Amino acid sequence: MFTKRHLVEPGDFTIEEMDRLFDLAKRIEQDQGYLRESCRGKILATLFFEPSTRTRLSFESAMLRLGGTCLGFSEPSSSSVSKGESLADTIRVVSCYADVIVMRNPKEGAALLASRYATVPVINAGDGGHHHPTQTLTDLLTIRQLKGSIGGLTVGFCGDLKFGRTVHSLAKALSRYPAITMIFISPQELRVPCYITEGILKKAEIPYIETHSLEKVIADLDVLYMTRVQRERFFNEEDYIRLKDSYILNREKMDHAQDELIILHPLPRVNEIAPELDEDPRASYFKQAKYGMYVRMALLAAMLGTC
Repeated sequence: MFTKRHLVEPGDFTIEEMDRLFDLAKRIEQDQGYLRESCRGKILATLFFEPSTRTRLSFESAMLRLGGTCLGFSEPSSSSVSKGESLADTIRVVSCYADVIVMRNPKEGAALLASRYATVPVINAGDGGHHHPTQTLTDLLTIRQLKGSIGGLTVGFCGDLKFGRTVHSLAKALSRYPAITMIFISPQELRVPCYITEGILKKAEIPYIETHSLEKVIADLDVLYMTRVQRERFFNEEDYIRLKDSYILNREKMDHAQDELIILHPLPRVNEIAPELDEDPRASYFKQAKYGMYVRMALLAAMLGTC
């Protein structure tokens, strides 16, 4: 079902297929020995043209735990791209060496381009401000595990909603589930793009609200998805400095939230979640990072046909 396919954006898999991955990830979590050597002899190539900690290391950890091996680079200066090689040629070459490619690139559409030239499966690990589908799988699995199901929830997105590819991917994915309400919390300059609200949510008749006040809506939320204001997406340093501290989640704000709320964050955080909240049982972002490894193990095993 998953073999010889690419994962460029969340819509590439059906809800039923994602549920199969989530069930597999849950089994891996419960039985640490399950699929332990299933990818022995398989090679994962990690091509990261943009910095990453969690995504790259979780993919490498996932492959090693499955018994496979990894190769690749963590910055473009260590690849032939620095010599002027085209992305298409890089992908053609790496396809000769690896069984699956995970790629992050700052240019939107780069993963789609790579998928057209690769002879092995390509997994998009983030393309500019566009998509980050494996983070979306991580987010959905975390919600399902901690809330029991994905439908019937009010989900708030807070922070940089304009450039946040994790927000765009998750909002698009959630629009496929029943009885979802979304609340977008941001300054005017960082509003969620119209292609999400007008092109996806309105067409699917998904109720949503846009607001600049976290305090006014936090009591209504089942899930709060915090994001950092991303310095690397700004062309003007003054704009970044002016907006970077727009929202800081602290104990005082959390006093107004539901006891059952879960706080998610794709990480890294800067100062948008106060460290004092790390011990709050509603803080779920480090659990989220662990679920990311499990769902990537499930994804690699499924795409390589070893499960």
